[in-house]
Amino acid sequence: MTHPEPWTDLATYPPAAHVGDRPDVSAWLRRHDAPAELDTLGGFAHYLATGSRTGGRYGLYRWDMGPQPGGPAPHYHRTMTEAFFVLSGSVRLYDGDTWTDAAPGDFCHVPEGGVHAFRNESGAAAAMLILFVPGAPREAYFEGLVEMFTSGRDVSQEEYADFCERHDNHFV
Repeated sequence: MTHPEPWTDLATYPPAAHVGDRPDVSAWLRRHDAPAELDTLGGFAHYLATGSRTGGRYGLYRWDMGPQPGGPAPHYHRTMTEAFFVLSGSVRLYDGDTWTDAAPGDFCHVPEGGVHAFRNESGAAAAMLILFVPGAPREAYFEGLVEMFTSGRDVSQEEYADFCERHDNHFV
């Protein structure tokens, strides 16, 4: 039995999103030397493509981690799939069962509801791409965390839990 190549069966593609007679001039470029949008207290987040910029289709960040240990505790999301691709250094990735030291080129896919986490415990800088689908407004979550932890005010457990719930971050 032969199987047709998936790209030869147009029925496998989603419905057309562009239906005009002519292509659009709508691509945009972010240069490699564009400044990071967020100082994360231990590195920097570059918002390569936000959900608002992609029409909610996806979000893509470059996460540059400094040499100091840091990263979120194991958690999951109800509304989005997330993926991690290590660019440089060593990043510890948690797949809900095992922590693994990931190297450049390693990739981790996390479907909705999948427990995951990442940390830099190497003592050296590391960088990775974070992709999430659909393009939730994650900037508000990360910026809110930085504000919470740098404001000098006491943040109650209830306030923190409510903040995480609103941003679809459920810690286990």
